[in-house]
Amino acid sequence: MASVTQLHPAEISAGEWEIRCDLAALYRAFVRYGWTDLIYTHISARLPDEPGHYLINPYGLFFEEITASSLIVMDFDGNKVRGEWPVNEAGHAIHHAVLKARPDVDWVLHTHSRAGMAVACMKCGVLPITQQAMFYHDQIAYHPWDVQTSGQEECDRLAADLGDNNIAVMENHGLLTCGSTAADAFLTLYNIENACKVQVDVMASGQEIIMPTAEALARTIEVGNDPSFAAADENWQAIRRILDTQDPSYKT
Repeated sequence: MASVTQLHPAEISAGEWEIRCDLAALYRAFVRYGWTDLIYTHISARLPDEPGHYLINPYGLFFEEITASSLIVMDFDGNKVRGEWPVNEAGHAIHHAVLKARPDVDWVLHTHSRAGMAVACMKCGVLPITQQAMFYHDQIAYHPWDVQTSGQEECDRLAADLGDNNIAVMENHGLLTCGSTAADAFLTLYNIENACKVQVDVMASGQEIIMPTAEALARTIEVGNDPSFAAADENWQAIRRILDTQDPSYKT
C-alpha cells in the first residue's frame, strides 16, 4: 500500500488544524459505532477562511487510518487544492452540493449503515415510533435514488430535496446529516441511526406498532429541538476524550 502523504501541523493555521482534528475524530467515531463501509462513504467539513473549500477523506483509506494531516482540501469545482490521495467522486458530488447550497452548514456526514439503508428502502420512511425518531419528525428530507456521479443536475436535486432540513434519507442508498458544528451533525446522525435500528427490529417482529399521540409527538419535537436537552457539545467532548485516551493518533 502506498504511504499516506501528510501535511505538517506547522503548515496549517490553528483554526484549520482544529477543524481537521474534529473531522478526523468523526471518522474514528464512525468506526467506533459501526457506521463504516470499507473505504466508501465520507464526511466533510467546510474551511470557513477559504470560501468554496472543504476537507474530505483520502479515497482508499479505512476510516481508522485517517488522521488530521491526511485530509484532502477540495474546492466546489472538484479540484484538489491540498493533498496527494484521490477523492471519491460520489463524495465530492454529495458534499459540495450540500455545502454550496447551505451556507449555514459546515459539516456533512453520510453513511451506508445496514439499518439506515434498510429504512432508505422503505416507502414509509422514518416512523416516529421512538423518542429519537420523534425528535426529527417532519424535519427529514427524502431524496430519490440516482447515481451520485451522474452529473451536476443530480447534485442540484439533492440540495433542493434537502432544503433547510439537517437530515436526508437518500432512498435506496443511505443517510445524510449536516450541521453547523461537528457536535450537532454527529448527534443528529447518532439519533437517526438508532431510530432506524429500532424501526427495523420492530417491523421485523411483526407486532402491531404503537404510535404516539399527536400531542405527545409535538411535545417530543419541542424537547428534541432544545439545545440544552440535546447536549450535543457535551456528547462530542466525551467522544473526543475517549479517542484521546484510546487512540490519539487521529490528531497526527
